[in-house]
Amino acid sequence: MNTNLKRPIRKAVFPVAGLGTRFLPATKVMPKEMLPINDRPLIQHVFEEAREAGIEEFLFITGRHKNMLEEHFDFQPELEDTLKSRGKTDMLEKVKSSEMPAGALFLTRQPRPLGLGHAVWCAQKLVGDEPFAVLLPDVLIHAKTGCLKQMVDLYAEYGGNLIAVEDVPRAETSKYGIVDTGGDHSAAMPVKGLVEKPNPEDAPSTLSVIGRYILQPEIFAHLAAFETGAGGEIQLTDAMARLINTQPFHAMRFDGKSYDCGSRLGFIEANLAYALADSEIGGDVQRILGEINENLTGKASIKAVS
Repeated sequence: MNTNLKRPIRKAVFPVAGLGTRFLPATKVMPKEMLPINDRPLIQHVFEEAREAGIEEFLFITGRHKNMLEEHFDFQPELEDTLKSRGKTDMLEKVKSSEMPAGALFLTRQPRPLGLGHAVWCAQKLVGDEPFAVLLPDVLIHAKTGCLKQMVDLYAEYGGNLIAVEDVPRAETSKYGIVDTGGDHSAAMPVKGLVEKPNPEDAPSTLSVIGRYILQPEIFAHLAAFETGAGGEIQLTDAMARLINTQPFHAMRFDGKSYDCGSRLGFIEANLAYALADSEIGGDVQRILGEINENLTGKASIKAVS
């Protein structure tokens, strides 16, 4: 294999220009990426996943009214001084861990919402001629070892392009990018085709792309054509499909569970999962859920009797 296709992954692209309309009015002023999952915002969970995988440069594709994202990762001297003076060392460490290393955060704008493919294309000059990762901040993956770290480890062996996938119900394939692996079930499944949001009867499999990608820079040549696909948007899936048969391209089932935090139900589910796994509050959350369930069950029984 061409050794250029196995170069280290140093950069990660975070498309964060979306308006978060499904969460209005909560996102009227606050970016959806700042919505909290347990004790930290969505964007920090994904940043930490990338940092664990060895990412050195974090490229945010932003839009208007997204300044809060930049501020969140900046040094906050007044806050840190206050926490230090009050002896809140545990909280101080949490704040420090959310800071971006100097010179590691880069931002560029996506002026109009033209699709994920267009958002990634906006990062071309920041990425340069290097392989890179893409992480969708509204998809969280709860795993012992971060999904991107799992991907980077597999990429070191196979190189080329790599996407994380998981099975979805066939009836829901029309919501996702679906991968054709020709029935292969190995650790690194060869990608033979990609279809964006196919009808269930036309879907080549039930393997869904879930928002984690390692891509070679040749993807930009295909994105630059600005061809629209499903939904009239410039789709990343369509550009990736053009790399098939020209470069190694694999799909990986990851260890963990994904949560679509771009939907209200997925957001609530993620909050419950992360809270239950929190050693400080997990037990209390379990108790509260039990009490809520008991109260709802009791009310249902009373209603049935009456």
